Amino acid sequence: MMILQEFFPEAAQIAYKMWEISAMTRVQLRGTVRPYQNFDPASDAQALRKAMKGFGTDEDTIIDIVAQRSNAQRQEIRQTFKSLLGRDLMADLKSELSKNLQRLILGLMMTPAEFDAKMMKKAMEGAGTDEHALIEILATRSNQEIQDLCSAYQNGYKKSLEDAIASDTSGHFKRILISLAQGAREEDPADMARALEDAQELADACNADSGDMEDKFMSILCTRSFPHLRRVFQEFVRCSNRDIEQIIKKEMSGDVKNAMFAIVRSVKNQPSYFADRLYKAMKGLGTDDRALIRIMVSRSEIDLFNIRKEFKETHDASLHEFIQGDTSGDYRKTLLILCGGED
Repeated sequence: MMILQEFFPEAAQIAYKMWEISAMTRVQLRGTVRPYQNFDPASDAQALRKAMKGFGTDEDTIIDIVAQRSNAQRQEIRQTFKSLLGRDLMADLKSELSKNLQRLILGLMMTPAEFDAKMMKKAMEGAGTDEHALIEILATRSNQEIQDLCSAYQNGYKKSLEDAIASDTSGHFKRILISLAQGAREEDPADMARALEDAQELADACNADSGDMEDKFMSILCTRSFPHLRRVFQEFVRCSNRDIEQIIKKEMSGDVKNAMFAIVRSVKNQPSYFADRLYKAMKGLGTDDRALIRIMVSRSEIDLFNIRKEFKETHDASLHEFIQGDTSGDYRKTLLILCGGED
């Protein structure tokens, strides 16, 4: 141990320890939306129809039902609405609601795969590309979620997700996204001997020319399992005396840097990564509503409770307070139900 101390500057020792803690911590992931106890799809379907029938819309009823059912229950409501009333619930909701409330309610009513596909499509539509959205989705979903997303994209837009990415992005960034879109990340636990090799390869790549560095980082960061990468990033500190985040910030730029950074942040602490994305969506002037809706909808049953906790710890204000101050009306009301409480 003494030798380690001698060659290991203090900052690197702290970083090494941080990765150790991140590898050992077992976090219980919790969503904020749970299945509704006395669920009755037929009465929900009829209540929704009544809320939209005739003149004026009863938004309160729509919000109370949609925001307080699990996604699986919402899918039952969609089917029951069609079989019971012969109508398309999505089309009805679309014609009755508008703006952000409409986007949020429709997002909740889609399956997670349909919603991810829609968000990917929106990120690539029109003149500009929302690279942050592409990175956020592809860097944080499991293999199964990515495979489901690819099928939903193909079904919904009659084009493969890979082709869409290829025609909308370029260079190293395109290759990173296409690699992630395969949904073929390894799922093995950490292999210490291999983690040492991977870490050394990354450290060596940092001393090579930049093109080669990005390729090497991609080949490891986009394919290894998260538990394995935790160990790789820990050993990387030992090999290079620097933390992987520092290297990415210093040596990379633009979308490639953002993508690599998102993977590292997700490996370290995914709820913290999402808390940061939410903060960026709401801080300063104007709100990135698309990002806000995307994260609140997609994480509500997975880890939104943990995201809330990280948000509070990092920003000295609760997610609830931020939403309260940044949004309004029925849109705010729905987001606050999803948020599930003040911290």
